[in-house]
Amino acid sequence: MTADLTPATSRSVLAALLLLAASAPLQAHELAAGSAGGFLAGLSHPVLGPDHLLAMVAVGLWGAVLGRPLVFALPVVFPGLMLLGAALGMAGVPLPQVERGIALSVLALGLAIAAAWRAPMAAALALVAIFGVFHGHAHGMELPGSADPVAYACGFLLATGGLHLAGILVGSLWHRRSGAWLVRGAGAAIGVAGAAFLLLPVLAA
Repeated sequence: MTADLTPATSRSVLAALLLLAASAPLQAHELAAGSAGGFLAGLSHPVLGPDHLLAMVAVGLWGAVLGRPLVFALPVVFPGLMLLGAALGMAGVPLPQVERGIALSVLALGLAIAAAWRAPMAAALALVAIFGVFHGHAHGMELPGSADPVAYACGFLLATGGLHLAGILVGSLWHRRSGAWLVRGAGAAIGVAGAAFLLLPVLAA
């Protein structure tokens, strides 16, 4: 079902994503606070937050590894539960350990890709759904006060869908000779980043 990309094209997509994650300034929150329209604030939040970016790409990557029907289902379940989490965040409903849950999502999804874990459908859907709530809650809590919530949600859903698609495109290498090792390597790199997201706040405390 995935696009018939050449290995060079898929590697270029992967390299661009990794570069964006590594170089994204920690100014996503500042940009969101300064955007009155809401849409650009929502659009920028997943892209400028390395933890969000990597997790959302990983959902697409893992879906590509798992194949049908999960390659379609995971990129629907994640943003769907993001909406629920965002609604809770916008309403001020507390959710414990949100940042830790987001970091854990990056670690777990990266390891699932690296290990080529062929999770049962129910387990994969449940895992992605839970992580979607955490990511959505973080987005909802950071809704700029002057922004339209609907426009903001449309922005982050569009960005999330684009990152899922990028992951699926890179994941299409899974079915090519030696491409699986590149996908697994990307998963390992995502997992390492997730571990760093978990450990750095502890070490800095």
